[in-house]
Amino acid sequence: MSVLFRSIAAEFVKILTTRMWWILLLVMFAYVALLASGLAALFGGISTGAIPATMANTGSGGTPAPGDLQPLIYSFGATLGYVFPILIGALATTGEVRHQTLTPTFLANPRRGSVLGAKSIALFVMGALFGVVAVLASVGTGALTMAAFDIDPLLGESDTWALVGRLVLAMALWAIVGVGLGVLVPSQVAAIVIVLAFTQFIEPLLRLAAMFIDVTANIGRYLPGAASDALVGSSFYSLMGPVGSGASMLEWWQGGLVLLGYAVVFTVGGYFVSWKKDVT
Repeated sequence: MSVLFRSIAAEFVKILTTRMWWILLLVMFAYVALLASGLAALFGGISTGAIPATMANTGSGGTPAPGDLQPLIYSFGATLGYVFPILIGALATTGEVRHQTLTPTFLANPRRGSVLGAKSIALFVMGALFGVVAVLASVGTGALTMAAFDIDPLLGESDTWALVGRLVLAMALWAIVGVGLGVLVPSQVAAIVIVLAFTQFIEPLLRLAAMFIDVTANIGRYLPGAASDALVGSSFYSLMGPVGSGASMLEWWQGGLVLLGYAVVFTVGGYFVSWKKDVT
């Protein structure tokens, strides 16, 4: 057990001695805060009549029903910010291959499965940290903006804080997904391209396209981003699809299991594909 603790401590040292983790944190905070406050202001303006509903292009799904706006805003950290914990997870593994730090790591601890487990645990904690910062960005700025428009931010509701807890869990799981992807695709450039292309273009297009037919909507809710939204309990994508079309989200625990499944498949697959190979 002491070997595992030392390995976990070593993984934290590797992460925290670089600048990438806090740079990604700052960028994520600014990105999520801007989107959350902007959308809260948009719908706050609509609710007060400052912005005519006909001028607000909110998609065919229309505006959120009363009580649905708050979870929609607060979930932005996971809905749109999940790319950041994936990146930190992928960089934590591909960086070791790029800078050849795996060699001394494996010499110190030849049990490669133990090293990978320690890295996954460390990145799970880092992902939770990203989740906390995402909550500060979305809940902090979103609640202030809604309060400015006399909309109750529902910060006293237990459901709100349950959503916050699930958001932090989702971001932690995303970091492990990143670890698995980095192990499966050791090339740092290739891993970054895959993360950005899939999270920013491919999956959003697949999810939007899947909404128009019930059969594809049922398949689409098992995509990793859809599973993450189900775990959190709210999704920005609910505003973008046709009214009455598609399938409902998975239960929150089902979404969590699906997202965990992606992390396990990527990590175990990467372990056998590349992690066990010679690194020098």
